[in-house]
Amino acid sequence: MSIKRLHTNDRMSQAVVHNDTVYLAGQVGKPGENVTQQTETILGQVDSLLAECGSDKTKVLQAVIWLSDMSYFAEMNAVWDTWVSPGNCPARAAGEAKLATPDYDVEIIIVAAAD
Repeated sequence: MSIKRLHTNDRMSQAVVHNDTVYLAGQVGKPGENVTQQTETILGQVDSLLAECGSDKTKVLQAVIWLSDMSYFAEMNAVWDTWVSPGNCPARAAGEAKLATPDYDVEIIIVAAAD
C-alpha cells in the first residue's frame, strides 16, 4: 500500500494518492473573484493537481461542489459544463454551505483515478 501526499502543511495536503486513486482537498478561488472567475480558477487548480498526480479530468470519479448560495448554481454550471470531459462526467453533488470565509462562493472537492 502506497500513500503519496502533495503540497502538505501542518493541517492538510492538497492532494493524496493512495494506490490508483487521487483525492484532492477542497479547492477555492481567490478573494475578490466572482463566481465565474472562482470556478475557472478552481478548475485550473484541479487540472494542475491532477496532472501532478498522473491523472486528468477524463478520470474524475466524483465531484462535490459547495456553493455559498444556490442562486450561483447556473453560473457555476456554465463554467463546469465547458470544462467537464464529454462522455466522462463524474458522479456529482452540489449543495449550499457556509464556506471557510465570506470571500469564497465556490469550493470543489474531486476524487479521480490515476494511471
